[in-house]
Amino acid sequence: METITIIVAVAAILIGLAVGYIVAKNLEKKSSDGILNTAKKEADSIIKEAKKEGESIKKDKILQAKEKFIELKTEHEKTIMSRDKKIADAEKRTKDKEAQISSELSKNKKLNGKLESKVKDYDHRNEYLEKRQEEIDKILNQKIERLEQLSGMSEEEAKEQLMETLKESAKSEAMSLVQDTVEEAKLTAQQEARKIIINTIQRVGTEEAIDNCVSVFNLESDDVKGRIIGREGRNIRAIESATGVEIIVDDTPEAIILSCFDSVRREIARLSLHRLVTDGRIHPARIEEVVKKTKKQIDEEITDIGKRTIIDLGIHGLHPELVRMVGRMKYRSSYGQNLLQHSREVAKLCGIMASELGLNPKLAKRAGLLHDIGKVPDTETELPHALLGMQWAEKFNEKEEVCNAIGAHHDEIEMTSLLSPIVQVCDAISGARPGARRQVLDSYVKRLKDLEDIAFGFGGVKKAYAIQAGRELRVIVESEKVNDDKASSLSFEISQKIQTDMTYPGQVKVTVIRETRAINVAK
Repeated sequence: METITIIVAVAAILIGLAVGYIVAKNLEKKSSDGILNTAKKEADSIIKEAKKEGESIKKDKILQAKEKFIELKTEHEKTIMSRDKKIADAEKRTKDKEAQISSELSKNKKLNGKLESKVKDYDHRNEYLEKRQEEIDKILNQKIERLEQLSGMSEEEAKEQLMETLKESAKSEAMSLVQDTVEEAKLTAQQEARKIIINTIQRVGTEEAIDNCVSVFNLESDDVKGRIIGREGRNIRAIESATGVEIIVDDTPEAIILSCFDSVRREIARLSLHRLVTDGRIHPARIEEVVKKTKKQIDEEITDIGKRTIIDLGIHGLHPELVRMVGRMKYRSSYGQNLLQHSREVAKLCGIMASELGLNPKLAKRAGLLHDIGKVPDTETELPHALLGMQWAEKFNEKEEVCNAIGAHHDEIEMTSLLSPIVQVCDAISGARPGARRQVLDSYVKRLKDLEDIAFGFGGVKKAYAIQAGRELRVIVESEKVNDDKASSLSFEISQKIQTDMTYPGQVKVTVIRETRAINVAK
């Protein structure tokens, strides 16, 4: 019974499963058919919408193509119209040119006709003038022959006589004109120049010349002299050999003399002796060591002096080698005048004078300071110091105006800038002022005598006097032998002779005096 029940249950289950399967299949089939129908409908709607969009896009593209075509057509028509207009304008201009050319051709024809008539008229007149010229030449020759017969001179002789007469007259008039011009220039320029020079001198304070060729080295006692001389004179020989200075040991109490033309060497020797005497160790090896150190110290001091000088004068951008040369000027002298003091003085004078004249005072100071650097180098040369200094300035890239002022301040070259005469004048002022330079009495007297002798070498000179320390020469001439015009030329000739034959500081003024006296006695 239970077995049948189980079988029935299993069979019922199997039947239920089969029926469920069949029902599921039917449901699935219905569901898939619905989905398929829905998909078909959606596909049909999509296709319809796509067709509609395609139609609309097609219409839009067609419209755009039509609009583009119309736009291009319009632009093409505009281009064609502009070209047609240009062609029409060109044709119009061409017609105008043709009309203008035709009118000009007609004018040229008329002008050619007039020109031909004028050429014919000119030829006719030229023939007439040639005939008249021949007649005039004949008459002129007849008159010249007649004049030669009456005067007894040929044409060439008459020309020469007339030229001589005109030459003398022109020379006299030229001399008087030159004299008037010079006097007029003096009236206007001399007063102003004197004012500028006096103001410049008054604004500069300077020292008097104190330099020489020997230095005195003082000692505490005469016992030191023996130590300086050394055994058999070896110490003094070592000092002289190392420094190049002559040491004179004489009977002068507590002093020895250092003699040398070079101030740098004398200063090195003086400082070296001071160190040796202070230290107490004096022997050849020590001497060489001390002299070497002293030379290095002097070189540094020279550079410092140059730097201080250019700073004091307000000069900038100077080459280091030129700065060193400026420092070495302290140990150089000219006619007893310290070269550095002289150059500083000239620089200040140049700056003041340039300011008065409206020029660049800094450039003038630069030229004034460097004008005598040609006296500084130790090397022997045949060049004048002015030209040597100019070469140094050019070598270290100084300006052309400064180089010319250095080279021309003694007239070795031509002056090409306004700074050159300023430097020349200030150099003369600095060297010619009282107390600036020291000269030997014999050479001074000889220079004055030579000045007077040059004046007596010219004809008509009665007396000659060198005055104002040789800066002026007054010449008195005989009035019967020298007239006023000759006196003016005589003054010029004497000044040129002095300038050519003599060497002198500053300048020499030559004054020629001609006096006529009429003396009668009433009784």
